[in-house]
Amino acid sequence: MTGSTWLARVIVTPKPVVNDPQGLTVAQGLRTLGFDEVAEVRVGKYVEIRVTAEHKREARERVEEMCRKLLANHVIEDFRFEVEEAPAPAEVPSG
Repeated sequence: MTGSTWLARVIVTPKPVVNDPQGLTVAQGLRTLGFDEVAEVRVGKYVEIRVTAEHKREARERVEEMCRKLLANHVIEDFRFEVEEAPAPAEVPSG
């Protein structure tokens, strides 16, 4: 496939009505460490995807399809994402 390379940053979080035991545990741990100002914690996942597409619109459509089909469980999770032109990959020094 030809085109530009785009970087998608995807954030998947539990829906507000879904219990988040991991978030509750993190919130309690933070309070135990003295961060009494913590009111709530929601724990999700962050995914970066490099995609090749002719146009940004096409890249967005494909990433949204990826989210709907695999990355997020639509019953219990919400997702949001942004797409921007990807920087050149960093070169790894050999040696």
